[in-house]
Amino acid sequence: MKTKLTEEEKEILDSFEKGEWIAVKNLAKRKKDLMQYARNTLKKDKRLNIRISERDLVELQRKAILEGLPYQTYISSIIHKFISGKLVEAKN
Repeated sequence: MKTKLTEEEKEILDSFEKGEWIAVKNLAKRKKDLMQYARNTLKKDKRLNIRISERDLVELQRKAILEGLPYQTYISSIIHKFISGKLVEAKN
């Protein structure tokens, strides 16, 4: 019996088969870091509204998916990393 996949599941499978997924080297540490990011972002006591281009928002959402985070949590984690001096510029 063949399982019928949703469009989202097909996209995930296609991405996996193309080799776009990267193994996490230290899964326990990664989970711990993500848990801390989540805890930090759950302590929300202020609201921030900004306007950004649709292209930037789409790219943020795409990167958030790669990180396994909701995009607003991802944006909050970027701000937190920047403020705490932990945001590292990617080397091209």
